[in-house]
Amino acid sequence: MPWSNQSGGGGPWGQRGGSGGPWGSGPSGGGGGGNRPPDLEDIIRRGQDRLKGIIPGGGGTGQIGGRGIGLIGLLALCIWAATGIYTVRPDEVGVNLLFGRFVGLSREGLSYNLPYPLGSYSKPNVTALRTIEIGARAVETARRIPARVGGNDESLMLTGDENIVDIDFTLQWQVDSAKVTDFVFNLQNSDGTVRVVAESAMREVVGRRNIQNILTTDRAAIEAEVMRLAQSILNQYGAGVTVIRVNLQKVDPPSQVIDAFRDVQAARQDQDRLRNEAETYASRVVPEARGEATRIIQGAEAYRERSVAEATGQASRFAQVYDEYRKAPEVIRERIFLETMERVLSGTDKIILDQNGGQGVVPYLPLGELSRRPAPAQGGQAAQPSGSAAQPGVAR
Repeated sequence: MPWSNQSGGGGPWGQRGGSGGPWGSGPSGGGGGGNRPPDLEDIIRRGQDRLKGIIPGGGGTGQIGGRGIGLIGLLALCIWAATGIYTVRPDEVGVNLLFGRFVGLSREGLSYNLPYPLGSYSKPNVTALRTIEIGARAVETARRIPARVGGNDESLMLTGDENIVDIDFTLQWQVDSAKVTDFVFNLQNSDGTVRVVAESAMREVVGRRNIQNILTTDRAAIEAEVMRLAQSILNQYGAGVTVIRVNLQKVDPPSQVIDAFRDVQAARQDQDRLRNEAETYASRVVPEARGEATRIIQGAEAYRERSVAEATGQASRFAQVYDEYRKAPEVIRERIFLETMERVLSGTDKIILDQNGGQGVVPYLPLGELSRRPAPAQGGQAAQPSGSAAQPGVAR
């Protein structure tokens, strides 16, 4: 029969009729009563009674047989072995260790490895995109509005022309699924290592460039070069990390001199604008001048060709006339005289004088008036020009 320290009936917390609860009687009504502290020894004795009722064989400690101890040990061993079961999610890879030595990988689903202290496991996330911020930090305000705060000296970097530039940038990386063991065994503080590598790579790249190029045209080139350099350093460390992207958030001079740099930048922009306007004007005027020059040259060449052709034709004509003149000089002289007189007198008024006419006769014939046909007069008679009376012997 099991040993029991209970007295009386009425349940495990005392006799019926008392105050309910494991801590003794409640406050008594009437005079002189009060709260009584719980009896810890009584609670311990009652717990021992329950334990002895569960253990096979019952009785005291000396009565527990070997079979009960074996069952307890087997149960404890099963519970310990069951702690080695774990689940690998789709975005994770399980790394199993036995006595601290790598023994294999576990993929998606349920996996098992000997539990602590014999074995252990690690489940790094190989798809999560992790971000390292250098310079300004993204914080959340009281109204849950994202904002950025800066002021860290890590963003101040020395350029190649011995100026200081304030650069805020982010580097995004993830674990290389093909090099999970390198990530687990070679990196003790992954975020800190990647941060230091990113800052070091940015300082090296900025140190090779002038501040003017950094502020204006080299942003994309800086991002690409920092990405390559950081990946190379991490590969040398055997970090098992892949750099995905580098983004420059802000590139400014230090706040103490930013106004002066902005003035210089505005002056450079004005210089570029004026240079572009001058180049535009030159690109418009120079072709026009070249076209005008070409037109003048072509006109001069055409005039030269025409003059040479006319001179050549006149010389050829003169040579032909001279050849004919040598054959019949009298005929040619008379022909030349007649052609010359024809050219001279073709545009003048002509007056014909009759050398044989007597005195008192007007030897005048207005050939210019006769060349014009008079308008027909009424009555069918043609009007005769004034002073056009024909004189005998005047016209021939």
